Amino acid sequence: MANLETKYLGLTLKNPIVVSSCGLTNSTSSIQKLVKAGAGAIVLKSLFEEQINHDINNTLYKAEGSDYPEALDLIRNYTRDNSVNEYLTLIQESKKAFDIPIIASINCYSSDEWISFAKDIEAAGADAIELNIFMVNTDKNGTSEKSEDTYYQIVNKVSQTVKIPVSIKLGLYFTNLVSTINKLSVSGAKGVVLFNRFYEPDININKLSLNASEVLSSPSDMSRTLRWVAITSGKINNIDFAASTGIHTGEAVIKQLLAGANVVQVCSAIYKNGPSILSTMLTELEAWMTEKEYTTIGEFRGKMNYKQIENPSIYERSQFMKYFSSYE
Repeated sequence: MANLETKYLGLTLKNPIVVSSCGLTNSTSSIQKLVKAGAGAIVLKSLFEEQINHDINNTLYKAEGSDYPEALDLIRNYTRDNSVNEYLTLIQESKKAFDIPIIASINCYSSDEWISFAKDIEAAGADAIELNIFMVNTDKNGTSEKSEDTYYQIVNKVSQTVKIPVSIKLGLYFTNLVSTINKLSVSGAKGVVLFNRFYEPDININKLSLNASEVLSSPSDMSRTLRWVAITSGKINNIDFAASTGIHTGEAVIKQLLAGANVVQVCSAIYKNGPSILSTMLTELEAWMTEKEYTTIGEFRGKMNYKQIENPSIYERSQFMKYFSSYE
């Protein structure tokens, strides 16, 4: 029988399928269904500083007209603390209820809050922290170096503040992703998640208004992740890789492991098919390993990454040519 156990961020997972941060991981009742379906680990829904501040401002708006500034400060502090405490309670309850790794996720835009949240999360018992960082750069005089330094500084500060492992969830938008991940590993990151799926705007041409584009991923979205997991895992040895976005089948899980991922993160497939898709993926993975006579994931993980294949330039190719494309 195939052994699906794997290591990620120094943690032992019974299998490589991790449920990524989303609305499905914001309560113990929802998480229970995912654990029952076979999840190897859970990333809790992100604690968003922006959302907390939105709630604070909304509460303050309702209290507008108060003659006491102290009262407004009290409302502000209470709203923030209440949001954070709810998240910390979720961590504590999840750790008590489930025997798989529970990874917290935080998204901030002020440096002080990264540290404050991280300390509280560690104290609550989370097994690891995933930093959800992304900044939309609109400064025409800005530089990529300045933007990337922010990532390194955040990772460095958080990893020096807590003893639990820290990972970072990245977007695709870097000039040199290999160099960026290498510097993040030096800055203290134990893992990197490729790639984050962001809010993307769309235009309603009838109402002349903005709305969100497609929220869920599709299987075709996986190709970008596959390329960069294969390249970066073949070049950087001191950091773990989680493949995310576009993973909807057991075959996709196998591909990402072959590319070099330690784990895969699944979200949209669960929204579309329900938690049982996790069991289906695991069954497909185990059947494939049995067919190929692999007893452990370590025997084939990274077998098809940049370092291991005969012609790694295939991963570097960006333009279609007859030799590489099935279409004329």
